[in-house]
Amino acid sequence: MKLILSTRNKGKVKEFRSLLSELPLEIITLEEFSSPPSAIEDQPDFCGNAVKKAEMLRDYCHGLVLADDSGLEVDILGGYPGVYSARFAGEGASDEDNNRKLLYLLQGIPLPKRRARFRCAIAIAYPGLETSVVEGECEGYIGFEPRGESGFGYDPLFVYAPKGMTFAELGEDFKNKISHRAQALRRVKTKLREILQLI
Repeated sequence: MKLILSTRNKGKVKEFRSLLSELPLEIITLEEFSSPPSAIEDQPDFCGNAVKKAEMLRDYCHGLVLADDSGLEVDILGGYPGVYSARFAGEGASDEDNNRKLLYLLQGIPLPKRRARFRCAIAIAYPGLETSVVEGECEGYIGFEPRGESGFGYDPLFVYAPKGMTFAELGEDFKNKISHRAQALRRVKTKLREILQLI
């Protein structure tokens, strides 16, 4: 059985494949298709964007689809960048551009006021079945400078409080146990097992 991931983000694909490796699924991505639809992420929250992406791709390929929308919420910025995390510094912005903008906006803000969380919503869609959505989140704070070599996105700035280390310093194995996406994917595994029994 094929599971199609609605993403081209190589970092996400690597995490998904690692965390779902025990399921009897062949995981493929948008790279396998010549002209897959591209959803405009215009929903007000992560759940809405994840569902929109999953259902659009389900209708295109008529298969089992998994789509996520995730990002960083910083309390003192009113929850931003939120659903704009990937394009915080503008369309086509690099991870470095987004990190640079975030640090600029937090200049002079002391550590206790730099609370933040990664949030993830994952939608699972299959023809004839109601779309399921699960969520996960991980609390932390924003550091004062990038640290670490692994991960992607805001990982070099997001400090996991219990360890005092950024996601980029913790390494993939540990991150995949405690991250927002790891928490959501644990719930996804349960949903996928249920769906596999129905189809």
